[in-house]
This record gives sequence, C-alpha cells and structure tokens, in this order.
Amino acid sequence: MIIKTHNQIPKIPSSEITDPLIFKERRKIIKTMLAMTVAGMVSPYTKAESAKSKGATVAKSKFSNASLTPTSAELVKNYTNYYEFAFDKEGSTQLAQTLRTDPWSVEISGEVEKPGAYHLETILRQQTLQERIYRFRCVEAWSMVVPWVGFSLADLLKIVKPLSTAKFVKFTTLYQPETMLNQRSTAMLTWPYVEGLRIDEAMHPLTMLAVGMYGDVLPKQNGAPLRLVVPWKYGFKSIKAIVKIELLKKPPLTTWNQSAPHEYGFYANVNPAISHPRWSQNTERQLGSGFFTPRRQTELFNGYGEQVAALYRDMDLQHFF
Repeated sequence: MIIKTHNQIPKIPSSEITDPLIFKERRKIIKTMLAMTVAGMVSPYTKAESAKSKGATVAKSKFSNASLTPTSAELVKNYTNYYEFAFDKEGSTQLAQTLRTDPWSVEISGEVEKPGAYHLETILRQQTLQERIYRFRCVEAWSMVVPWVGFSLADLLKIVKPLSTAKFVKFTTLYQPETMLNQRSTAMLTWPYVEGLRIDEAMHPLTMLAVGMYGDVLPKQNGAPLRLVVPWKYGFKSIKAIVKIELLKKPPLTTWNQSAPHEYGFYANVNPAISHPRWSQNTERQLGSGFFTPRRQTELFNGYGEQVAALYRDMDLQHFF
C-alpha cells in the first residue's frame, strides 16, 4: 500500500493557480441558487447555515429523507476513498487540495443529439439545485448520511437529448497525474477512473450530480467540482471529478469491474445477501457512532428498494451483482 505524506505534495507553479475570481463565481452561483427557494429547515446544520446567510435556506427535495440525521460534516470531509491521491482515507483530504478544478467543462458525447463541451457554470445556470439527504453505503461495509447539493442527472441528459440507441452511460474522471500522483502508476488500477450506469438507472430521479454538500460547495476530496451520487449502489459507483459523459450502445468497461470482476460487479447494488469475497455485507458500521453502537443491518438497495426495485424486476441479482 502506498501512502503519500505532506512533503510529497507537489508545488503548483503560480501560472497554474486558479484565478480566485473564477472560484468565487462558481461559489456565488451555487450559493445564490441554494438561497432562491425558502423552504424551511431540514436539519440542524441547515439552521446554522441559515443564520449565517440571513435566512437563506436550501430547497427541499421530495427525493430527500429528512428523517435521517446527517453524519458530522468534518467526518465526511476527512474520511474518503480517493485513490488517485492516496490509499488511506485521511491522506486524500490533504493531497486533494492541490487539484485544479477551474475552469471546468464536461464533454458529453456518443448517442446524443447535442454533443459538446459544456462549461460547469453554464450547466449550473440551467438547473435548480436541491439538497438531498441520502444514505451512503461503501462496499467496505461502512456507511454515512450525507446532505448533498445538486440536481438530477436526468435533467442534464435531457438537455443533450439521448438517442433511442443510448443504452448505457459512461463517466470518466479527471486525468491529472501531476497532482493526482497515484495516476502515475497503473499497478493497482487503470486510470483515468471510469464508471457506468444503464440508461434507465441514469435517468432515475434519485440519481444525481452533486456540486455541494452541507449547504456549501463540494470539497475537493469529496469529488469537486462535480460527482455522481447513486444512493442505492455502493459508493465506488459515485465517481468523482467528472470530465466526460458518454452515452453508449453497449456497457462500458468500468475501473473496478475491470480490475477485480469477481469482487466488483457492474451493477454494484447494495445487497446484504451478496457477500464480498472477503467480508459480509449483511451489516454496516455507521461512521460517527459510538464504540458500543450496534452495527446497522444493511438494507437491500440501501433502503431505496421502493423507488428502484422495479429496475431489476426480471434480473437475477446473484448473477448481476
């Protein structure tokens, strides 16, 4: 296992440092859109944010579960799997701060009527941002609850108009080996990171693109500036730092499925009945819980079965794991 330390963080030339005005513009867009709908308070952290912003609150979403208690923001920001930077969860938080995220465009191509490179700020101006409190379940058998800020992936795909031949959606993360140091080696994984969904999964209203969390802009270590969130699938499906979206006729070869197909299936639906080859998926450790807190019983589809089970009605979930 390779662990990068602080003295290994590369020094970025002054010519490559993001103009702070660009970052402030994105933050302004997100903050403004979050404040456009006054919809009441949904959690304790939202109340704190509201006090800071003199009454601005996050729009409620019918897809959010306000009964869930969000995990501590600091814990979520400092417990991440981001192997492009480090193989330990805390190291990636520090190393990710070198990532250059401005300017940012997303190339959308393949089986669509309107392919092209879309600036992130342009995308954001066409969307209504919402807060969605989702469960997040890692394949490593730990879980958290995160209040994401973003919009349905379907709303973006509708803009580019998928063709009837589009059956799958492929996502590709940024390739920036000068700062994402682990991308210099393909010993463990092939870079850049690639993930994929079936088109009906991508168009499902629960599937979202996140640009923020906890009422603020998404931190770099959590996938800034744009990440996928699919709450009924294991966390590795929720690809970070997306730069390409391709609509395809056939399923893409995804990173973890390519690396270890017997361990990481293409679908990666949370399923307590399907164990990982090295551990059970029947229960999960809730991050932030006390030492004596019992492990949580894992739910099929991470508790979102009522909304998504119909997508897999005729499938053998033992085979299509």
